[in-house]
Amino acid sequence: MTVIGQSHEDVRHSGEPAGGVGSFICQGCSFPVSFEPADALPECPNCGGTDFRRASMFEQPTLRSLPAIARPTTKPSDWLEGVRGSITEAGRYLALFADGRTQVIELDTGWSRIGRSRSADIRLDDPTVSRRHAVVVQTPEGELRVLDDRSMNGICVNGEPVDWSPLCDGDELQVGRYTLSVIESEGSAV
Repeated sequence: MTVIGQSHEDVRHSGEPAGGVGSFICQGCSFPVSFEPADALPECPNCGGTDFRRASMFEQPTLRSLPAIARPTTKPSDWLEGVRGSITEAGRYLALFADGRTQVIELDTGWSRIGRSRSADIRLDDPTVSRRHAVVVQTPEGELRVLDDRSMNGICVNGEPVDWSPLCDGDELQVGRYTLSVIESEGSAV
């Protein structure tokens, strides 16, 4: 795809400052990423590419048309069973294995915002995550749902792109390069 008015000077490389808030597209695989003004461009989280161009507001890139993130993440095969066994309080949780460690987030009734923003309830500081990426809603009636909060990269539940979807125990929510596992626990005696 050629963007009208795009020139070779608009291509940025890994390590250079992003040069302002906005979205960029990897030249190698067309993966969209968003940055803050002071961020330095990393390697592409999808293909490892080092060249990016500023995205046009008219091209609307999303993960729905891109392959899954190909970078391998090494996690123990039994990490989720270990998390389930460690939960002592009944409730609903999101579990995440990233950077070699497990994180467990208890979901309260109401809205839990997921994003890169410092004001997000669940902050995932990564360029593949929009500042306001998704909202997990636990209603007073006990229903658990997820809403795409107009993110650039979209969200997936169990590998399927969704805008608004119910969440159940065992579901996997994909937000950028992160996979969050839904846990509904009765708790365990200590």
